[in-house]
Amino acid sequence: MRLHGYYRSSTSYRLRIALELKRLEYEYVPVNLLKSEQKDEAFTSRNPFGSVPLLEVDGKDYVQSMAQIEWLDEAYPDHPLLPADTGDRYVARELAYAIATELHAPLNLPVLKYLANEYGKSQDEIGMWYRHWLARTLDPLEARLAQLGTGDFLFDKPGFFEVCLLPQVYNARRFGFEFADKPHTTRIEAACLALPEFQRAHPDNQPDNPERT
Repeated sequence: MRLHGYYRSSTSYRLRIALELKRLEYEYVPVNLLKSEQKDEAFTSRNPFGSVPLLEVDGKDYVQSMAQIEWLDEAYPDHPLLPADTGDRYVARELAYAIATELHAPLNLPVLKYLANEYGKSQDEIGMWYRHWLARTLDPLEARLAQLGTGDFLFDKPGFFEVCLLPQVYNARRFGFEFADKPHTTRIEAACLALPEFQRAHPDNQPDNPERT
């Protein structure tokens, strides 16, 4: 198994967490998004979307993080990310896809570059854009967690939802998003970050992080 990704990419971070939680060994292959390596012909010939992560397993390439995560759970059923109960599986997907579908598109790197290059937006203005869309989803997400009465995790252990939540919270903090009014979100974040699987998957601990010590 080889994971082609970028240390700070939220989708790459999702896959790293998923692989760690499922206890699957993999080789990490850095793809530098700031140098547009994901747009090189050698990469797009394998992944026409020109995006990370790309997961290489037994000579086959798998792309798009949410599809990859669900495929991993089906292909490697040990240590499942989705709960057994149908209703619980729905709730996990409801919250995970709220993050993946509502936030990833307006907040990914190509959009932020477009705002800067085509519209001349400053970093402060881009930060305002970023935090606006975060609030549109993370505020109701916190309310939903309150309705569900969650503990340290959505269910009895971290899984599909936490795989999506932690990368988004990480990037939200980079852009100065305020979490003081989100005790359920931050409780789950803290519980996850205390686990070695999440620590190994964290951007700070990736070989392509230039600030890694």
